[in-house]
Formats: sequence, C-alpha cells, structure tokens
Amino acid sequence: MPNPAQPQRQQQLIELDQKHVWHPYSATGTDQAETCYLVDSAEGVHIQLADGRQAIDGMSSWWCALHGYQHPMLDQALIQQSQKMSHIMFGGLSHQPAIELAQLLVDITPKGLNKVFFSDSGSVAVEVAIKMALQYWHSQGQPKKQKLLTVKNGYHGDTFAAMAVCDPVNGMHHLFQQSLSQHFFAEAPPAGFERQRQSQDLEQLELLLQQHQHEIAAVIIEPIVQGAGGMRFYAPAYLKQLHQLCRQYHVLFIADEIATGFGRSGKLFACEHAAISPDILCLGKALTGGYMTLAATLCNDKVAAGICQGEAGVFMHGPTFMANPLACAVALASCRLLLQGDWQAKVAMIEQQLITGLAPLKKSNKVADVRILGAIGVVEMKQAVAKAPLQESLLEQGVWLRPFGKLVYTMPPFICDQANINKICAAMVASLA
Repeated sequence: MPNPAQPQRQQQLIELDQKHVWHPYSATGTDQAETCYLVDSAEGVHIQLADGRQAIDGMSSWWCALHGYQHPMLDQALIQQSQKMSHIMFGGLSHQPAIELAQLLVDITPKGLNKVFFSDSGSVAVEVAIKMALQYWHSQGQPKKQKLLTVKNGYHGDTFAAMAVCDPVNGMHHLFQQSLSQHFFAEAPPAGFERQRQSQDLEQLELLLQQHQHEIAAVIIEPIVQGAGGMRFYAPAYLKQLHQLCRQYHVLFIADEIATGFGRSGKLFACEHAAISPDILCLGKALTGGYMTLAATLCNDKVAAGICQGEAGVFMHGPTFMANPLACAVALASCRLLLQGDWQAKVAMIEQQLITGLAPLKKSNKVADVRILGAIGVVEMKQAVAKAPLQESLLEQGVWLRPFGKLVYTMPPFICDQANINKICAAMVASLA
C-alpha cells in the first residue's frame, strides 16, 4: 500500500532544496530560483522521479554515464575496492587500481602519451594541463611563454585558469573577465564536420602564432566538438593543420577531450579523427562511467622530462584525493567494459537513429540547424527556448534533457537501444516542432 506520508516528505525535501541547496548555473533565494525534480533512483537508462514518473536520461548525466546506472560490473568494482580501502594519500604511496588504470589509458590514448596525472574533475585536469605547459617552458629557460592561444566558442571548465580560456564574450564566464588571465583568442573553427579545408581557415590563428610565439606556451582546444560553448562540430582537417602549426611555431598542443573522450564522437578519442597525438590530453566525465568524480591529464615524455629537468625538479601540483582508489577501480572497470563491448556499433546505431529521428525538425521554421555526430544529437533553435516548460513537456513524454540557450541536445548512454533513441527523438520533435 502507498505510504500517505511519502508525498508530504517529497514536498518537504523540495522546499528544503530550494531553501538551502545551490544548483549549478541557477539562482537561489529568489523568485527566479529553479525548481528541481526530485530523483528517487536510477537504473539502466532510466531515472525514476519521486513523483512516480520515469524518464530516459538523454543527457547521460551530463555526458558521463556511458553504461547507464547500476551496471553490475561497475557496482561490483566499487564494492570490492571499498572492502580494501576507499582512499589513501597518493604522496609517497601508490595502489593497484591507479597503476592499472594509468597503463590502460596509456595503451588506448594517442601514441606517445606515456605519463598520467590524476586529479578530481575535468576543470582541474585543464588546470593541470595549463600548469604543465607553463612549467615546461619555464624549465626550458623561456619563462616569457606564459600565454595560451585558443579559439572562440570554446569551453574548458569553471575554475579560474580554465575560465580564462573559455569564450570571452559568449561564454559563461564573461562576468569575471577583469579577474582572469588574459590570453589570445582566434575565431572559432568553421562549422561542419564534413567541411573541406579552406586556405583562410587558420589565417588569423597562424598570424597570432607568428606574432606571439615567444609568449605563447600552448594552444588548447576541444577536438572536433566544441561542447558547452555551442555544441559545434568542425572538420578534422582544421584540427590536423592546427597541430602542424603548433609544431612549426614551437608551441605545445593541449587537447581537451573531457567531453569527447571514450567514444562519444564515433572515435575512441576525437583526436583520432585527425590522426594526431597532442602533447597534453585532458580526460574526465565518462572516465568512471559516471560513478565517481575523477579526471586525468596525460602528457608525452618530452613535456614530462622538460618539467622535471627544471628549477623545481618536480611538477608542482598534488590534489588530496588524487587517484582515489574507489574512483580508479570503477574507472578501470568502466574502461574495460567499454573496450570489451562493441561500442563502435552502438555509437553508429545511435548516430543513425538520431539522423533519422531528428530529421523532421529540419523542416520547422523555428529550427536553425540539426546536427549529429556519433552519439551526439543537437537541435539549434532560432530563438532561445523556455527551459522549464520544455523540460516538463519532454518529461511528460518520458525523456529527460537539459537545454540551454538556443540548444536542445541529447548525448544518450551507449546502452540505449533503438526504442530508447526513437523515444528521445520523438519527444524532441513533438516538443519543438
């Protein structure tokens, strides 16, 4: 029998949430405060709301829950590790999950990335990458190389060094511009994954390299897919030429694959579309399959040796929860699960279903663009959407998405079947057309 106190308790929790909890990118304590849906549980591709509704999580819990929820292999990895140790300091000590995970990441990432530095989150992985680049050049006797070069429409995280290389005008951090380090920005890559390279595509970027190579430590970019900065796709040829320019002008190349890593773009890592290996690679989000917070920054031997030959003799960074054993154990299980399964076929199926299912929206006069790459489906509207009523409409059709601005997009878990993807597409079409 239903518990009559349950709805009352749900309402109490919602009221307490509104009173005390500050959610991401939201107001608090005002009439503009966002009302959040209370989640009771999650299993497979579904989240179960406390109000009784069930919805497919079309966001993979902000792009990280590749294998869905309550996967038995990942659950077991956590249980087994918790029976040994949940955490141990990484200074002067090491442990099997971290060592095996590092070896696996070296094996599957682009060739030459032989050193792995673990941290707590994607934003911190970017901070670590930037710090590596700056310390490398300082160790090489070029301390003036303190600036970064990046492109507009990029997004790299919410901490201060990461914010400084996000889009300075249209990004989410322009309010802090006067407090951030100032870097060089080139125009965003021309849109279109299939676009043929034009001679002028990187003219501005190369000019910045020519003029400022003596002070630019590294270029940082999201390979192929610009995520939270606009959900834009660009051509592999652009990425390949940018990589060549970094070599030509003696600048390090940082690839931020926090969103694209682990198969999301159709390749295991988006750099593979251009057949390049960066000097430094940032990973996060899907690393643990959405179970724990963990990130990794990988670098090649040149960067690692260059840092350690310098004045400090060591890399000057060390998070308290670096290489947390629970997180490393579940990350190892998640990566093995992905590699053992036919993830390429799953992503190809999702891509084809998204192409077919979202096609009707191309005919809508409200829609500016529909674009799909791998397990990413994006609908760009001509006007910003009203998020709250749109989310309610989608939930009524059994789908959870979190639109922002003009963008309504899905990054579903890889375990979705055709019926799941069709349901996501149908809800988007019905709610937007």
